[in-house]
Amino acid sequence: MPDIELPVVPLLPLRDVVSFPSTVLPLFIGRTSSLAAVEYAMNHGKTIFLTTQKAADSNNPPINELYKMGTLARVLQVVKGPEKNIKIFVEGLERATIVEQIKNPIFTLVKVKPAKEIPSPASGDVAFSTMLRKSYNDFIATNSNIPRELAQKLAKASSGTLADLITMHLRVSIQERQDVLEELNHEKRCELVLGLLNKQQEIAQLEQKIQARVKKQLEKNNKEYYLHEQINAIRNELGENEDNQAELAKLEERLKEKKMPEETREKIGKELKRLKTMSPMGPETTMLRNYVDLCLDLPWEEYSEDNHNIKKAKTILNKDHYGLEKVKERILEFLAVQALVKEIKGPILCLVGPPGVGKTSLARSIARALGRKFVRLSLGGVRDEATIRGHRRTYIGAMPGRILQSIKRAGTGNPLLLLDEIDKLASDVRGDPASALLEVLDPEVNSTFSDHYLELDYDLSKVLFICTANTLAGIPPALADRMEIIHLPGYTEEEKRSICQTYLLPRQKEAVGLKECKISWPASVSTYIIRNYTKEAGVRTLERTVGTVLRKIALELLDKGDEKALLGPYQVSKEKVRELLGPEKYLEKATEDKCFIGLANGLAWTEVGGTVLPVEVAIMEGSGKLQITGKLGDVMKESAQAAMSYVRSRAALLDLAPDLHSKIDIHIHVPDGATPKDGPSAGITMVTALISALTNLPVRHDVAMTGEITLRGRVLPIGGLKEKSLAAYQVGCKKVIIPQDNVKDLEEIPEKIRQKLTFVPVSNMDEVLQHALIIPKNDPIFHATLALEPSLGIRVTSRLTSQAIGDNGAPFGERAPI
Repeated sequence: MPDIELPVVPLLPLRDVVSFPSTVLPLFIGRTSSLAAVEYAMNHGKTIFLTTQKAADSNNPPINELYKMGTLARVLQVVKGPEKNIKIFVEGLERATIVEQIKNPIFTLVKVKPAKEIPSPASGDVAFSTMLRKSYNDFIATNSNIPRELAQKLAKASSGTLADLITMHLRVSIQERQDVLEELNHEKRCELVLGLLNKQQEIAQLEQKIQARVKKQLEKNNKEYYLHEQINAIRNELGENEDNQAELAKLEERLKEKKMPEETREKIGKELKRLKTMSPMGPETTMLRNYVDLCLDLPWEEYSEDNHNIKKAKTILNKDHYGLEKVKERILEFLAVQALVKEIKGPILCLVGPPGVGKTSLARSIARALGRKFVRLSLGGVRDEATIRGHRRTYIGAMPGRILQSIKRAGTGNPLLLLDEIDKLASDVRGDPASALLEVLDPEVNSTFSDHYLELDYDLSKVLFICTANTLAGIPPALADRMEIIHLPGYTEEEKRSICQTYLLPRQKEAVGLKECKISWPASVSTYIIRNYTKEAGVRTLERTVGTVLRKIALELLDKGDEKALLGPYQVSKEKVRELLGPEKYLEKATEDKCFIGLANGLAWTEVGGTVLPVEVAIMEGSGKLQITGKLGDVMKESAQAAMSYVRSRAALLDLAPDLHSKIDIHIHVPDGATPKDGPSAGITMVTALISALTNLPVRHDVAMTGEITLRGRVLPIGGLKEKSLAAYQVGCKKVIIPQDNVKDLEEIPEKIRQKLTFVPVSNMDEVLQHALIIPKNDPIFHATLALEPSLGIRVTSRLTSQAIGDNGAPFGERAPI
């Protein structure tokens, strides 16, 4: 016979409960994996496999911590509860065993095999059924907690089913219930349940004796005292009271020794008194015990001592990171003020920069320099307010927020807490975590931070918060206002080369086991890798690429079979790198070596640094259409339209026919069409390219420019001048035209770049054209107009052509240097 295909169903782990066939069981679901399993079951036949956890306190138990035998059940009803919790009703169908686990990222799917039960013979079934009903009726007579209507359900049940139904209503341990579930022989199962019934009846009789004795002893006491003594008497009979009292005594001792505010001590003391009156096995006892443990584990008034040695701190920061002077200076300022004032609120810094520039590692170095504990909290994708503030204790499985959990893990009240990727917070119906952070990151109010779980004020004012983000766009304005923003720009090529030679190369040599090998790695090799195999603002890809080269070198040396070869020497060259890494991924850009009409070099800022952005303009006969291509954003398209309007307003001064725009079509294109581009800084570049194409004057090929244009021809300031200047230098430009208002930013540009480039500050478009266009020397009318009317524009007499012109105004072939 062919094998029967086994069913594959979602797995729902149960805590402190065992499900039986032929029974309806209500379940409260709160775990994410369990919610997903129920949702899957509702969409796939409503069948689900129920099995019990061996450890009830495990939130995500692996398959080996679950009982293999469980119940295949059907979901009858789903009722939504508070928050994301739900209540379901399930009906047990049959016993089944886990055969195989099916991988699933959110919940567990299992292949189950229905268990083959061994029924009793007809005579034996009747005998066992009769004995079970009689014993159960006797048990009901002495126990008022058992529902009387259950007897009606037992009337027609077989012995095996009868044993299951009775076990469901007995106060027995999980293991004993599981033993009944795993017993497939009906006769043995009935014998097992009869034993449990007898045991429970003895316990019930003993309880009656205890109640009578306690009641006699406490006739004059009130009800609360009576209940307390009853619990103690039960614990004494079970032998549990001594261990529990010892644990409570330890908690009281910890409370006395713990440094904390008196208000907090009083609140925890009240909770300890409640804990004494509760049963150790009750579910609320566990919740209360966890709460008291958290309160005693938190560092209320325990602080680590800061390192006030500024020289030592500066040495640590410089050793771990190259550059980043603004951040280092701010940390040293904090240390200096703290050394003078002693009591100072921790600053809240936000490091904003592209990936890979060292924001997270810098925070770790700051903690080391200050002598503080370092704790990292990743906020990427967090969308639940309870992640920050915690859950209220009324919910099952409630926990404190991750802020308090991080401080508990640090063990001090003044750690350095890194809130990583704060710009990637999300929000949904469960709340907005960014709004919850407003209290955390406000120095004026975070001294009384309130967590929903803790329900006590906790002082966060001494915590040094450092946040990281890639852009400010994802941070709400109210949250950004509470932080001190420090921008970390991308590294320049020189900085990357220095980092590679000083930090990355030694670290990767040690990582691949070549620390003792004498490898000659010139700085030119690092430059070659940076330009041709990486394209990033940081150094992550650079480090991975260096590691790749070193791993291939290690393989090559091991293949030689000579241990001495591992000690070197080994020479690394550009050719060797290309051999190991293959063809270059990125080709080095360079400006045109000729001056063209209608082609101007703009500059743009990207997250991975600056880049040269050529702008091309083509003139064709037509009807006055303006076409703009190159995957440009709305702002850049508006800049092109503003550039066109400015040129038309200067038509007379440019010696252009007034109606020329209606007889031609103009096409403005920015190459590299697959890359999105936006921003207003290409305005003067578009105007220059347009005037060049309309007046037949070529644009200097070694001049790059950046600036926003207005309809009046004013040049407005832009951002990212450092990165743009570096890009111009790398492609061989000699002159960079910048807005007059950006002169103040030249200080941020490395001295070497400032010496190699000529920066020309301009305030209007006429100044741009003087430096960007090649003016024929034999045009006395133009030079006279420019001298007399420098603010009006230029006047030329040439007409529309598409010929490339040399630097001296002559066609190429008669080219002379500028």
